Amino acid sequence: MAKRDYYETLGIVKNASDEDIKKAYRKLAMKHHPDRNQGDSSKKSEDKFKEAKEAYEMLSDPQKRAAYDQYGHAGVDPNMGGRGGAGPEGFGGFAETFGDIFGDIFGGQAGAGRRGGGGQQVYRGSDLSYAMEISLEEAAVGKETQIRIPSWENCETCSGTGAKPGTSAKTCSSCNGSGTVHLRQGFFSIQQTCPQCRGSGKIIPEPCTTCSGAGKIKRQKTLEVKIPAGINEGMRIRSAGNGEPGTNGGPAGDLYIEIRIKQHEIFERDGDDLHCTVPVSMTVAALGGTIEVPNLSGKAEIDLPEGTQHGKTFRLRGKGIKGIRSSYPGDLYCHVTVETPVKLTEHQRKLLKDLEESFRKGGDKHSPNAKSWTDRVKDIFK
Repeated sequence: MAKRDYYETLGIVKNASDEDIKKAYRKLAMKHHPDRNQGDSSKKSEDKFKEAKEAYEMLSDPQKRAAYDQYGHAGVDPNMGGRGGAGPEGFGGFAETFGDIFGDIFGGQAGAGRRGGGGQQVYRGSDLSYAMEISLEEAAVGKETQIRIPSWENCETCSGTGAKPGTSAKTCSSCNGSGTVHLRQGFFSIQQTCPQCRGSGKIIPEPCTTCSGAGKIKRQKTLEVKIPAGINEGMRIRSAGNGEPGTNGGPAGDLYIEIRIKQHEIFERDGDDLHCTVPVSMTVAALGGTIEVPNLSGKAEIDLPEGTQHGKTFRLRGKGIKGIRSSYPGDLYCHVTVETPVKLTEHQRKLLKDLEESFRKGGDKHSPNAKSWTDRVKDIFK
């Protein structure tokens, strides 16, 4: 009996998006799942469930979908020889041999996995990423903290088999338990993961309802994390083996904790150096004096010389951050901003006017920068 069109099976159009494909499959899977259909209609529902599952497995994979769109069922059925069996049968032995060579070199799927003891494809689990936000102070001195991450544990209902209690998994008929099939493309026979069992070599006729046949349940686990002193924005901490679990006994992936540093109210970090803006009153800037400035470990003092100008930068050595790979801490750069007084009283206005008049009588010596600027302007318009 000829297979139905995969798009027709899922009830979607040919240019359907990945999300549309997923939604259509979920709807059919819920409707025809064997556990929801008992009695006389169970066999019919089981067939429709398998049909929808096969359609979804093909159309959700971009490469398989492209092959199906171009060649139909012949493009994805390893038993049909690819391209509708267009490859000459006389080259069958050569094609199989060539496919075996490719399989030995590339491990079945371009290095995606290796063979386990039972001939099944063994794959390393995917890496996971976790964004952690910390303060600038915590980045400077380091910290120990805890995070909760997803973890997989064996399903207690099926004891990790994935099969409904009282049933068992069966050897996949498509790959005979090897986990791989050969797809013939003209002269070549390419070895790939079996689409029916996804490389496990087993088919579960009656999946466990608790874990849906996965054999594992996702839980949350607490992980201790040590943030080293001096860590910077964007750096990552690797936690080996705390990523997603491998397939068919493959090793688990890793967890990468990526650091994000909160914006600080006072300081900006530049490598190991810190920068801050220090507001100074007009009178203090003019008369000079000692002012206190903050740093990450407490306070420090700066001696302002008389006549300090707006934008003047003072460097405090060793008051920055000692980076992870640095031998010495960076510096703290304090940028002076001279504040203009606001909301003046009439008495203050009079005092400032008298002061300005005094400056004018004193000539250019009180405003050297203004004198220099005025001279440059005159030179431009000569």
